[in-house]
Amino acid sequence: MARALAVAALSVLRNIPSAVGRRHRARRPRPSGDLTLQPHPYLRALGLAAVVLMGAWLGLLVVGNVRVPVGPMDTRMTLRPSLTGGTKINVSPLGSLELKSHTAPIRLDVDVDRLDPVRSQALVDHPERISGLQDEITHDIEHGTLDLALRSCVAVVSGATALGLAVYRRPSRALGAGGLALALLAASGGAAYATWNPKSVLEPKFSGLLSSAPSVVGSARSIVTEFDVYQKELARLVTNVTKLYDVTSTLPAYRPDPSTIRVLHVSDIHLNPASWKIISSLVKQYDISVIVDSGDTMDHGSAAENPFLDPIKDLGAPYVWVRGNHDSATTQRYLAHMKNVRVLDNGKAVTVAGLRFAGTGDPQYTPDRAVKAQGDPAERMAGIRLASALRDQRAAGTPVDIAIAHNPVAARETDGTVPLVLAGHIHHERTEVMKLGTRLRIEGSTGGSGLRAVDDASPDPVQASVLYLDRDTRRLQAWDEIELGGLGLTTAQVSRHLPKENQPGATLSPTAPTGSSAPSP
Repeated sequence: MARALAVAALSVLRNIPSAVGRRHRARRPRPSGDLTLQPHPYLRALGLAAVVLMGAWLGLLVVGNVRVPVGPMDTRMTLRPSLTGGTKINVSPLGSLELKSHTAPIRLDVDVDRLDPVRSQALVDHPERISGLQDEITHDIEHGTLDLALRSCVAVVSGATALGLAVYRRPSRALGAGGLALALLAASGGAAYATWNPKSVLEPKFSGLLSSAPSVVGSARSIVTEFDVYQKELARLVTNVTKLYDVTSTLPAYRPDPSTIRVLHVSDIHLNPASWKIISSLVKQYDISVIVDSGDTMDHGSAAENPFLDPIKDLGAPYVWVRGNHDSATTQRYLAHMKNVRVLDNGKAVTVAGLRFAGTGDPQYTPDRAVKAQGDPAERMAGIRLASALRDQRAAGTPVDIAIAHNPVAARETDGTVPLVLAGHIHHERTEVMKLGTRLRIEGSTGGSGLRAVDDASPDPVQASVLYLDRDTRRLQAWDEIELGGLGLTTAQVSRHLPKENQPGATLSPTAPTGSSAPSP
């Protein structure tokens, strides 16, 4: 990438003198005594500025970064040209935060590569060290920024000098370009120093999963006044995030290849707007092929709630949805008009991302108090009708890979007709293989039970799962259970599960449904 940009820049900059010459000849006749053409001073300065800026940028791009340990974290610091300045801290896969730390034509990017297990565990085992962590981090950052400043100086001088030599083919001009690049960097550093705002840490801008960071550790202003409490919360946060980073080394041995179909299962969002940010982040992090929502996206299903659904258009993946008992016919019609949404009801089957889905909406709409709820019998009848539709699909030569129902009572009626059925409703995840071989996967609440979370002493966590299916056989290979702490909590856990038949030496059960797994928990 950098090499291609350099070649393109070199081509443009080499043509500047000839273009300037042609324009100059057109505007002013050359005196008879002139032996060479001299471009206009302003245009010469413009060309030199272009060489200096492009060379400095390429130098920073190629070699302008340093790796620095900061407290328990391993980081990479980089300077980047910017119109607004500031500092951006990237914590993949959790998200990023931006600080308005300074106003200058350079931005400091800090990428957190990983949490070092040894240093993190030392903090967990010895919480008293938290009190000295601030001084340690300050020292680490000072050391890192000094190294970064020296490396950046070398980078901009080298880049501008090399590009100047390639364009002008004169060492004096090339050295002049390098000197100007160094002066520009020094001026930018001076501007950053003069406008440095240490209070920017009190008002960070969060994105991705870190959007919930203010609720995780409290507002920054309260941290200042209640630092003893914050120290304890920070120790817990370090512990939990360390677990999140360590989880990849402890997951069972299953490595999805690029052709694997990845299904994100969500359910029971219950009008929680934070869910859309979480889902969007998971779609990007896991390269999701299709999202399945097993209902109760809304709370009352009123038309006034419909705009809540608009972010679905921008999630970056197809969205397969069935109605829950809190979703109305109005909700269903609103979603049906979105291009990336496939609404399933009454056993309707569709093919999305290489998988055949069929589903049914919940037969009951409980917010309508004018209608008496019929309970489980109505759910069983809906499940029986779905199972009949699944058998019809199999008889027609288009067997369904995944069935969807909101209530597990309805989902259980599909046993033996489909390899995998997804449900929600109970706000707690659960997986089981039923008697006839169909695997039932019940998702927890991806909305943390919505506003109900404030009513409980122990708020429900935010739960979702990623299902990995083989593209050829469309069999479930593994699934990841993702759990984020509910309202006011600080946990983040990912656990991977493998069906027994996907482990070494396992064989398929001859009684299992077509394309399904052998019964296993």
